[in-house]
Amino acid sequence: MTLNQIVNALGVTVLLPVVIFIFALIFGVKVSKAFRSALLIGIGFIGINLILGYFLNNLAPAAQKMVEYTGIKLPILDVGWPAAAAIAFAGKIGLFVIPITVLVNFLMYVFHLTDTVDVDVWNYWHFAFTGGLVYAATNNLWLGMFAAAINAAIVLVLGDWTAPAVQQHYNLPDISLPHGFSAAYVPIAIPLNWILDKLHLDKIKADPESIKERWGIFGDPIIIGLFLGLIVGFLGNLKTLNNLNSWFDILKLGISMAAVMYIFPKMVSILMDGLIPISEGVRDFMMAKAGGKRKFYIGLDSAIAVGSPAAIASAMILVPIAIVLMAIVPGNKMLLAADLAVIPFMVVMTVPITRGNILKTVIIGTIIIAFGLLIGTNLSPLFTKAAIDAQFSIPSGTTQISSICDGSNPLTWLIVKLMMNPIGIVALIVGWAVFVFFYRKHRLAWEKIAGSVESEESNK
Repeated sequence: MTLNQIVNALGVTVLLPVVIFIFALIFGVKVSKAFRSALLIGIGFIGINLILGYFLNNLAPAAQKMVEYTGIKLPILDVGWPAAAAIAFAGKIGLFVIPITVLVNFLMYVFHLTDTVDVDVWNYWHFAFTGGLVYAATNNLWLGMFAAAINAAIVLVLGDWTAPAVQQHYNLPDISLPHGFSAAYVPIAIPLNWILDKLHLDKIKADPESIKERWGIFGDPIIIGLFLGLIVGFLGNLKTLNNLNSWFDILKLGISMAAVMYIFPKMVSILMDGLIPISEGVRDFMMAKAGGKRKFYIGLDSAIAVGSPAAIASAMILVPIAIVLMAIVPGNKMLLAADLAVIPFMVVMTVPITRGNILKTVIIGTIIIAFGLLIGTNLSPLFTKAAIDAQFSIPSGTTQISSICDGSNPLTWLIVKLMMNPIGIVALIVGWAVFVFFYRKHRLAWEKIAGSVESEESNK
């Protein structure tokens, strides 16, 4: 059994506690504390995955019905992120992605190019996916492996850049989110947020706390979840409202979304009960070895943040918007399906940048999805070829496939396009080096524009 097969068999709920336990021991945490904390982290992720799965399984049918109601027939089928992950790990690059990413992370940390140690091994599939597309395009294994490595290197710095804002907004001390899909939208969301601020949309208080303060019980996240669930359920059953079962489905979705809003933060708190002792142990170790001068972030899956009220509310508003965009964006050939429910992962790292402003997050998300449809359309031939090479079973009657995650990933698209010729490869390396240099040189200013309140106060 290969390493990737073991990773797939164990899954994040078993693999992550094992990795965290070993990680904690390396940094001098007592065995008993490390074991209990790792176990709590596994329990927390089980809870998060249960609630996240519950959210996806309830939202997806309503979203799929909305797609069917449009009657649109497009040639490229969205097969969803599980298919993309399976293709990534089953492909030739998947065999090497774990040691490649671990080596890249180690070297970058040693040479002070990142402060993140990405323990989220399962999500290395995002890097393997990028490498797999490059391999499909070039038939060159070394270029594919390099593409996976540069993808990991970029995402690690994106994780650093957003870490202060993520920690403050989501109350996740010492955590960064070097997630290959979620982090890719940070360089797009930041300038778009700046433009929206220049249009004075930042003056509109549309974050969950302000909404709750202004609207009382109607601004409570669970009430927002209820109403949004009812609205999406209504839109998803628009053609069958004469059927009593449709009304039952609408009510179920409303209650389900309210439940997600309420229960998800409690699952995250269990996870943090396990992480905090380990992060404190690591911090003590770093203070002893480096005089406390070195930052240190534990890199985790963005799943720990997607259940926030602002992320869930923004995503639910974006689902019907995405379906409309599918129908009207010129040049789009991708039929949205399985991945509509993963839109929270698309906006989760935009939320801290907008300071939780749902209005701005939805506007940015709309622009991201519109261009994402074109990216998914453009990458579909390579996606399909990589799937065939990985012996993935293409759905019957379908000639091309793609997905929102990672088939519509702008960072993946950029890397794939630049890897097509030597000049592009040089531009990619130089661009990454310049990006790292300017971020490290102007760190506080960069973290401020990424939504960090602490960095903003430090500049005063």
